[in-house]
Amino acid sequence: MTKTIKDLSKETITDFQAKLKGRTVFPSDSDYPETCKIYNGMIKKSPGMFVMCVDVADVIASVNFARENDILLAIRGGGHNGGGLGLCDEGMVIDLSGIKYVRVDTSDNTVRVGGGNLWGEVDHATHPFGLAIPAGIISSTGVGGLTLGGGVGHLSRKYGLTIDNLLEADMVLANGSFVTVNADQNQDLFWAIRGGGGNFGVVTSFKFQAHPVKTVFGGPTLWPVEKTQEIMAWYHSFIEAAPEDLNGFFATMVIPGPPFPESLHLKKFCGIVWCYTGDLTKAEEVFKPILAMDPLFQHVGEMPYPSIQTMFDGLLPSGFQWYWRGDFFNDLNEDISAQHLKFGSEIPTPLSQMHLYPITGAAARVGAEDTPWAYRNAKYSGVIVGVDPDPANAGKITQWCKDYWEALHPYSSGGAYSNFMMNDEGQERVKASYRHNYARLQRIKSKYDAGNLFRVNQNIAPETATA
Repeated sequence: MTKTIKDLSKETITDFQAKLKGRTVFPSDSDYPETCKIYNGMIKKSPGMFVMCVDVADVIASVNFARENDILLAIRGGGHNGGGLGLCDEGMVIDLSGIKYVRVDTSDNTVRVGGGNLWGEVDHATHPFGLAIPAGIISSTGVGGLTLGGGVGHLSRKYGLTIDNLLEADMVLANGSFVTVNADQNQDLFWAIRGGGGNFGVVTSFKFQAHPVKTVFGGPTLWPVEKTQEIMAWYHSFIEAAPEDLNGFFATMVIPGPPFPESLHLKKFCGIVWCYTGDLTKAEEVFKPILAMDPLFQHVGEMPYPSIQTMFDGLLPSGFQWYWRGDFFNDLNEDISAQHLKFGSEIPTPLSQMHLYPITGAAARVGAEDTPWAYRNAKYSGVIVGVDPDPANAGKITQWCKDYWEALHPYSSGGAYSNFMMNDEGQERVKASYRHNYARLQRIKSKYDAGNLFRVNQNIAPETATA
């Protein structure tokens, strides 16, 4: 039976602390409430102990301690996960925020990143060298969580998902051993972590292939929400045929306020956020058919790549209420766009929104078995998010999100992107997210974590466990 931290003797805790360089935080400590905070303010959990790891030795000691004492264990990288899976009640949290470094090697344009880094810190380090790694759309996202789940973002059509650019990782396994995984070492683990989440160990270091990206041409184009079906039909045809240098994700949203013009505030829109990484002298030509769609508002132009990565940071700070639901889609037909029009017209709070990210170009050229990320043939990864700063609105945004998802799900490919899942969706949804790759993931899980120590995640149950 799993124990809690409270079940352990003072001597057991003291002996453990003596093995650490980093500090521990308990519910009795003054900084405990602050330490409990994660990006999604809707998640309230009370760990029995945080271990603020500063090096790999701390991680090894913590994993061994949790396993030997049968303590529930959660791993927190950036704390950005929608379901709050970086926390657990009454158990231990291994916090990686003290393991941060970004080292750029210009001889081969590779980048070594610590397990606790945020993507904004990576962009800051790579940008002076004219390099970038494909990674999401918000700079406060943690490197570890986004990478292990897949990593969809502005550069997906040009350079693939984040996992497609992962070359190597250092990991602490459930038995406390330390391994390096890459195409030549521990190949089964290397395959599993490229989409299989945190099921296989604690990743303390990542090595990525970076690409030449410094200045991009992009930004938002907005149309009244009433034009959702028209713009969505045009976008569906346009984006697949567009050069891979051009990415654009579709959204339904409310303009909450600044920095947008006052005339747009609190009005509902459909929109596309563009990012073009190609020859800047050709950007205006590339954008001609976009602007020919006569957006009500457009703010596109040249900007440093970190600027487009931070464009929404100010609107979406840490601590707001969030509820997520996602699905993959192969089409945006009239039945689908009608649902987007309906629910886009009923957005309950100014920050709630829906995004559709294209999974075409480089992201689609990776084989469906080459990584656990099973939906390479899907055209879009969709996510609906209810967002609001006020806890009083948690129920309202959750219900809107669930209703929107229920209406769209019959048109979906049936599975989820694990980074767009909450922790209440059930094991069948986890299986659906991996499709034909789930059995292989189970075998690898059984080999390296038969006791399911790493289970506070979108869990892949070992073959010996009840799924």
